[in-house]
Amino acid sequence: MTDKNEKAKTNSTPNPPPNWLYDLMLWIFTIIFDLFFRKILPRGAYRIPKKGAVIFVAAPHANQFVDPMMLMQQVKVSSGRRISFLVAEASTKRPFIGFMAWATNAIGVVRAQDNLVKGSGTIYMEESDPLKVLGKGTKFTQECEEAGHVGLPHGLGMNDIDKIISDTELTVRKEFKPKARDLLLKGTTYKVASRVNHSDMYHKVFRHLHDGNCLGIFPEGGSHDRPDLLPIKAGVAIMALGAIADNRDCNVKIVPCGMNYFHPHKFRSRAVIEFGEPVSVPAELVDMYLAGGDDKRKAVKSLLDDITVALKSVTITSPDYDTLMILQAARRLYLPKGKQVPLSLVVELTRRFTEGYNHYKDDPRIIHMREMVSAYNRQLSDLGIKDHQVETASLSPPTVIGKLIFRTGKLLVLLIFSLPGAILFAPVFVATKRISKKKAAEALKASSVKIAARDVLATWKLLVAMGLTPVLYTFYAFLATWLSYKYELVDRNWRSLVFVTIASYIVLPSVTFAALVIGETGMDIFKSLRPLALALNPSHKNTVAKLKQTKAQLSEEITELVNTLGPELYPDFEHDRIKQPLFRSDDRRASRRDRASSNASDWSMASSGDESAAISRVNSEFDLADIPLFSYGSSSGRTTPGSHSRTVSDTSSVEDLNDSVERATGSEAFNTEISKRIRGAMAERLSRGEHEN
Repeated sequence: MTDKNEKAKTNSTPNPPPNWLYDLMLWIFTIIFDLFFRKILPRGAYRIPKKGAVIFVAAPHANQFVDPMMLMQQVKVSSGRRISFLVAEASTKRPFIGFMAWATNAIGVVRAQDNLVKGSGTIYMEESDPLKVLGKGTKFTQECEEAGHVGLPHGLGMNDIDKIISDTELTVRKEFKPKARDLLLKGTTYKVASRVNHSDMYHKVFRHLHDGNCLGIFPEGGSHDRPDLLPIKAGVAIMALGAIADNRDCNVKIVPCGMNYFHPHKFRSRAVIEFGEPVSVPAELVDMYLAGGDDKRKAVKSLLDDITVALKSVTITSPDYDTLMILQAARRLYLPKGKQVPLSLVVELTRRFTEGYNHYKDDPRIIHMREMVSAYNRQLSDLGIKDHQVETASLSPPTVIGKLIFRTGKLLVLLIFSLPGAILFAPVFVATKRISKKKAAEALKASSVKIAARDVLATWKLLVAMGLTPVLYTFYAFLATWLSYKYELVDRNWRSLVFVTIASYIVLPSVTFAALVIGETGMDIFKSLRPLALALNPSHKNTVAKLKQTKAQLSEEITELVNTLGPELYPDFEHDRIKQPLFRSDDRRASRRDRASSNASDWSMASSGDESAAISRVNSEFDLADIPLFSYGSSSGRTTPGSHSRTVSDTSSVEDLNDSVERATGSEAFNTEISKRIRGAMAERLSRGEHEN
């Protein structure tokens, strides 16, 4: 009977997509991501196991449908492995999303919230008993079931039904959250759902892992825009333990993945995808899981705790948004002037600042520093400038005038060349902005965990752009063909008209892409004009000068405080190692490495150093003149969209990079970790080269 059931399940499973289709989808999204994001940097990709069953556990889930595609792309490029993600079965029923889910071999998961139906009557509760739900005109015995779910409107969540007492009375397993409780005290409509049986889903997952494949999961559940991780759900631990319990030869590894974004919802933002050390599943936990009962629950909880710790080691978490902004400002102020830090180390430093703050948050010195940095941020906001623009805003008048004239002239030239492409793409920009905001408002209304629903903005911007752009440029191509025919711009024969159509498909997107490349440099220059204007404004001269003094004082105090408290939190901390600029001129060669080399992802830390410089160079007193008008050029250090597909091998600066990282981080332990990564990347690259030869 068991064999028949297994065979029936196997036969009912849809045929998996061919690998070429999976790779084609990733290639398409790679192009899209290169256009949407300014920089995507993988970190620690050498840790990905090259064979065997792997569960990629990713958090925070800050970009709804973007996160899984980005992680799949980075893993495929870095290790050649293909991930199958768990996706809500309701999403697979959408036309486009459903095809994408099938093409990427996703595994559908039925969720209780997708099966909610309106219940009869209304429900309420009494304050004296927060676990008892009462009803008026309800039919609990007919419409509900024990272990089922009762859901509240306005995205206030669900609760599990513990016991049904009568048609008008039932109990739930846990207390409702404050907002939900307030609504229940007044009385409200409700929805109900039956208990979901996940046995079929677990069967698919176990079989997938037994075949040595990779599985991806966001254990927080849905996407969100909170600064801290949501509680990790137990499903990932059950999958790992269950797969090994079914087959002891299945050595499942759990790889934590940190999805660290810098303004994830904004166009041309940056991201660092960090892969942590794989988590192994101890044999004793598998034995406890097989024992069942309390031992099984303890095994799941123990593994879940290990996964949570591993996730927090690769993510930046903060108790609230304001604290995160203060910590990021403190991290910028901590670094001495002249230091350029690779993007990957920016994430690491921010994480360490967060750990230090959480450890010492009740220390009077930390409280005072928080108040000072918060006041500094408010002053910057009042002036409308960024922290890195303070130096520019306090230059001498002759220097400011010269820079203002030069930058304004360059901006006008760039504007002229980028205008045609911007006009062509304007309908897409307008549509993506309006539709994404509308979808965000809908998501916010239906969620109890989102703050502003920014997690859906990038997803809908990309989805709308993917659907509208081909339609728009097809319209342009046929319009150009019709105009050529009407005004006899070409011979009126089908060959000439077909040539015009094809040429339009090539030229018009190229003009738009050129506008992106040129316009990005122009936007950087435009943002640098405000601090220059402030420097010429007599009413702000003293304010900017005082702000510069405040910044210098804060930088000194924060550095001293970090150097005092750092050794207490990190015994191997060496604050006196930050002595020289991070990148010397001879390191520039190494910094041109690209991020997409599958076995050299961590070499990208050198490249990201130049990237950091490129991003902020418009605020530098010295670097702006080097910005090229029509290309990125070698001096800019900017990563051209799409450049990740080309990799330049350069191993001449390994020692310089290692020494630079040591001086930047001030930690022997962290430097040792970087050395391990470099050695690992070198070994993998050499191995791959020998294999190819």
